[in-house]
Amino acid sequence: MKDTQFLPTNKQEMKERGWSEVDVIFVTADAYCDHPSFGVALLSRVLESEGYKVGIIAQPDWRSVQDFLKLSRPRLFFGVSAGNLDSMLNLYTSFMNLRKEDKYSPGGVAGLRPKLPTIVYTHKVQQLFPGVPVVIGGIEASLRRLSHYDFWSDKVKRSILFDSKADMLVYGMGERAVLEIARKLNSGAAISEMNDIRGTVIAKKDISFLKDYCLLPSFDEVVSSKSKFLEAFKLTSKHLNPFNAKPLVQKTDTRYCVQLPPALPLETKEMDRVYGCAFTRRAHPSYDRHGGVPALKTVETSITSHRGCAASCSFCTLSLHQGRVIQSRSLESIVLEAQTIASMKDFKGVISDVGGPTANMYGATCAIKNNCAKVDCLWPGLCLEYRSNEKECVKVLEAVRGVKKIKKVNIQSGVRYDLLLRPEASGYFHDLCRHYVSGQLKVAPEHVSSKVLKLMHKPSFSSYEKFVKAYEHLNKEFGKKQYLIPYFITAHPGCGDNEAKELADFAKRSGFVPEQIQDFIPLPMTRSNVMYYSGCDPDTGEQLAVPKKKSERMRQRHMLLR
Repeated sequence: MKDTQFLPTNKQEMKERGWSEVDVIFVTADAYCDHPSFGVALLSRVLESEGYKVGIIAQPDWRSVQDFLKLSRPRLFFGVSAGNLDSMLNLYTSFMNLRKEDKYSPGGVAGLRPKLPTIVYTHKVQQLFPGVPVVIGGIEASLRRLSHYDFWSDKVKRSILFDSKADMLVYGMGERAVLEIARKLNSGAAISEMNDIRGTVIAKKDISFLKDYCLLPSFDEVVSSKSKFLEAFKLTSKHLNPFNAKPLVQKTDTRYCVQLPPALPLETKEMDRVYGCAFTRRAHPSYDRHGGVPALKTVETSITSHRGCAASCSFCTLSLHQGRVIQSRSLESIVLEAQTIASMKDFKGVISDVGGPTANMYGATCAIKNNCAKVDCLWPGLCLEYRSNEKECVKVLEAVRGVKKIKKVNIQSGVRYDLLLRPEASGYFHDLCRHYVSGQLKVAPEHVSSKVLKLMHKPSFSSYEKFVKAYEHLNKEFGKKQYLIPYFITAHPGCGDNEAKELADFAKRSGFVPEQIQDFIPLPMTRSNVMYYSGCDPDTGEQLAVPKKKSERMRQRHMLLR
């Protein structure tokens, strides 16, 4: 088999492949990194594996038209994505200052993407290629698929599908939906006729084709009433499980925004096929003169073992985007990828990560997945139907560690420490400390206040303290000097001065000097976003202290740093 080629980014590269046209063009706000941790690369390779010709336009200059013409007109559709991060999060700090670095750009240079590129790029390609279907997706589109509160403009906005005027929105990870769209367009169907593709959002004037659905308060209602905004959130939260979710319908202006049920999770064989696609695992050679792409360097030798997160922390977008169902690859597939990495000529012997959103959820399942109405398997305590699989976690890590030329395997994904404290996880916990910590282990207690932790849907701080003692004991037993990197969030809804002081006092008392402070940003569609906007707990209706002023937010940060 020949060495894997990069997908075409211009007509010359198309010519080298003998192509006169491409079937699908992805336009992305990230640099082109042909690695499975980059969403556009993953979807492109999946389409390629099904025989489609795919091209990529990365970080086009939106102030002109030339970059958008690099590959001419696609035969089937344009796919538009803001990239691996929400563009507003990528551009701005929590205090609305422009970030000085963009890790998803060559050389880390900032300024190569516009605000909300999903909208900007869509308008460009529609202007230049009228009649070609445009499908938007990625984290930015996923989190704005329905009416939502936007922190950066301090406004409630309608679905980004309406503001971009795209033909369809794909939410979630996207493989099933993108393949189905391609197949239907290839068979001659019009995109306006596609009313049944799971994991998509469509705009319709007539919804008579829907037989059973959940009607949300209209866009006008959620804009004018916070109680209606809360109602919409509660209804949406009931329809996240792909096995029993109904379509969601929200009247928006003169049409309806229709969110079809989430795509069904990928089975293990499907996960293996997706991650078994051919990748160069490199940034496009055009970036070499810039020193590459910083974001790729941190994941270049990483392996995704699974996706999805069984927890639904209030501030986190992972379960909203990847889903709550854990989808795991087979041991054989993971080892094959490890062998591929180990065979790369500049491999230095270290696998930087084997994991997913949470490393120790690999292989986990739910006993009643078809009927579960919960939105969090770990809150307020571990669900009795949750089935962990720490023994398989250990097997996978041991198998990767045994691959020739691999000297060290690290876990960088972060772990759920409350799960590690369970007796059945003791073997994994021991092996983690003995073999898979690079000197520092990431954990996320997030806060110390029981009130704030409850609002965050995080375990009690006493659970974290038990974990710290167990971690220190194991490291002492193994004669290792390994440390914890705890993440804390300041200015979360419900965190007033008293709660901020609790956190600051803990830091001072323990001699902890925080390296990682996350100033809270209310990301769209999250529970914490709803708390921030509405000023109350959506479950209980309790009014909350919400630090919104810059002075309040800065004060909490400085309290922790003093």
